[in-house]
Amino acid sequence: MSCYVYILASRPGGALYVGVTNDLVRRVYEHREGVVAGHTRTYSIKHLVHFEIFESIRDALQREKNIKHWPRAYKTRLIAESNPTWRDLYDEITS
Repeated sequence: MSCYVYILASRPGGALYVGVTNDLVRRVYEHREGVVAGHTRTYSIKHLVHFEIFESIRDALQREKNIKHWPRAYKTRLIAESNPTWRDLYDEITS
């Protein structure tokens, strides 16, 4: 079973959220629709701007923990390296 570490943004350079899930499409959909109360709904963080795939939940959780502890500049650099225009990747994972 694949696991995913993902980063959502409110807009390019905006508020960020880092999460982990075993169903990326479902989880991003939940964020986009505001199903779950919290940081993403409060700050309208809905755009999938980065994700990584892992075979082990343990590896995914460790990566999420590492990224969450990084300074903001490291997170924005990670996004810019794989997605320089900060486009929303949701349509790409659902097609």
